[in-house]
Amino acid sequence: MNKYELLTIFSASLSDEQKEAAVAKYTKLMEENGGKVTTVNKWGVKKFAYPIDYKSEGYYVLFEFEAKPEAPAKINALMNIDEAVMRSLCLKKN
Repeated sequence: MNKYELLTIFSASLSDEQKEAAVAKYTKLMEENGGKVTTVNKWGVKKFAYPIDYKSEGYYVLFEFEAKPEAPAKINALMNIDEAVMRSLCLKKN
């Protein structure tokens, strides 16, 4: 099992319930793919340095998890088609 960090920017226009549901959805997805979520750090709404999709702010969440090497590809594929996710970046920790 490898350790990963996944920084995700959700749309700031989501309601609080939708934000919590999105975080729970991806936490569950990581666990379903044989992973173990160690921390979920909700940074909150932050302003962007430049507009993304004509929006000036987003809701940042940092996931730290352990998973098999193929799990991040599956998670990224689902995040790419989710309209609530503006950007995401998954990195392997050493």
